Amino acid sequence: MNYFFQGKICFNSIISGLFFLLFTQACTQNPVQSPERLKPNIVFIFADDMGYGDISGLNAHSKIRTPALDSLIQDGMIFTNAHASASVCTPSRYGLLTGRYAFRSPMAAYGIWGFSPVVIEPGRETLATLLKREGYTTGIAGKWHLGVDWQTKDSNPAVLDPATGYSNVDYSLPIQSGPTDFGFDFSFIHPASLDIPPYLFIRGQNVVDTAMVLTTDIYPTRQDYTEYSWDKKHTDDLAVYWEKGVWWRQGEMSRSFRIEECHKTLVSEGLGFINRQVEEKPDSPFFLYMPLTGPHTPWVPSEKHKGKSGIGLYGDFVLDIDEVVARVRQTLSDNNILDNTIVVFATDNGAYWPEVEIELHAHDSNDGRRGQKGDVWDGGHRVPLIVSWPGHIQSGSKNTSLISLTDFFATFSEMTDQPIPNGQAEDSQSFWPVLNGTANQSARQEMVHHSSRNFYSIRHGGWKYIEGLGSGGFTDPAVIQPQEGGPTGQLYKEDTDPEEKINLFSERPEVVSELAEMLDEIRGK
Repeated sequence: MNYFFQGKICFNSIISGLFFLLFTQACTQNPVQSPERLKPNIVFIFADDMGYGDISGLNAHSKIRTPALDSLIQDGMIFTNAHASASVCTPSRYGLLTGRYAFRSPMAAYGIWGFSPVVIEPGRETLATLLKREGYTTGIAGKWHLGVDWQTKDSNPAVLDPATGYSNVDYSLPIQSGPTDFGFDFSFIHPASLDIPPYLFIRGQNVVDTAMVLTTDIYPTRQDYTEYSWDKKHTDDLAVYWEKGVWWRQGEMSRSFRIEECHKTLVSEGLGFINRQVEEKPDSPFFLYMPLTGPHTPWVPSEKHKGKSGIGLYGDFVLDIDEVVARVRQTLSDNNILDNTIVVFATDNGAYWPEVEIELHAHDSNDGRRGQKGDVWDGGHRVPLIVSWPGHIQSGSKNTSLISLTDFFATFSEMTDQPIPNGQAEDSQSFWPVLNGTANQSARQEMVHHSSRNFYSIRHGGWKYIEGLGSGGFTDPAVIQPQEGGPTGQLYKEDTDPEEKINLFSERPEVVSELAEMLDEIRGK
């Protein structure tokens, strides 16, 4: 036998095998990341009061078609057990940016108004400061709702006179504190929700249009067709109320500001930020936080989508949100950076969608979970979470890990190989191993939930324990007084009772005791 020829065949076989192995590893949908620091661009799209069940790719029974979000799902990973740390705006946003439960901060624990001071503590780390240390250019374009330190005409704290609609703020002066003080290089914001005054834009530290009028100088308080609905309870007779979902409170507004144009303007600023970064700093990563104003009230969809959803103005506004996802991804693609950008879509809490709307439209925004925005039940805080990074995060994948929005701080910290400073982001747990494919489940084993009426709950080991009876939020009854000898709280088994209908509080006192002790320990940290 020709041993040279035989050895040549063996050597070629080895080379071919190695090539095949390397080729299959390179082509896998879920490659393991190398240990060096990763610096992809990050765009975080954060919708306001939008439910898990609104997205057709997550809910086959959704009456709303969301093609852009469905495409993002196909290209990324969805998390079916993701939750906001609180079920209303301000504490949820605080938790996302700081990696910290908002109940640890008395100022951030509840929803705030447009004249409230900044609720993030001086020196508190945020996603923006974390990424900025790694060379990211950081930007925010959207709804802030974490407080602004206004300068006033009388040197007193900013306050609105509800009788006149005017405040004591001097809008010609720069704000004293806002997003630029918490790591954002670029900032273009509306201060709070779009139904809360003042109605204006702040670029950096300056109000864009300082000529102020009242909302009622531009908009009539009622229309000929006005009929009051369940949401009228949130307004007084001085507020603009046209129909269900279309209302905003009286207050000051920049003369050039228009409620119906706010969403479009904020999105345009966000896309402009992306284009500028590619043009001016093509070799540097960026982080863009896009907290949208919709589909929170007022429901003011674009003319393009009015009447298109089939379930009214709320559904039409969701179509506008879906279009934001499409426009962001198209902008990234046009700039040839889509493959080097993590796109995250999430919402700040569950949808404000009561039973009357579910029955009217046969559409469940919160996908069968009990309750709605504000509530301690899952409908209040379970949120859609989709994360995409082509070639790095497995496309079309689904994960059942327990995830808190507070976890993004630790996740991006691990991704960029940065230690978390002592005393910072104490409620954040990284799920980067899930995203990069080195683990199937996140490390998080428990999570605390916080409602609008200060109800607390904790989930752990397949159980969810709630302190108190009632929704703890917007669903009636919010608070139920215990009956003598009856349960004083709620206990639900997650796998067999995801709708939280069978209260096992009295039947499983040992589980109640264990979870109550765990909740107290976490709150006491």
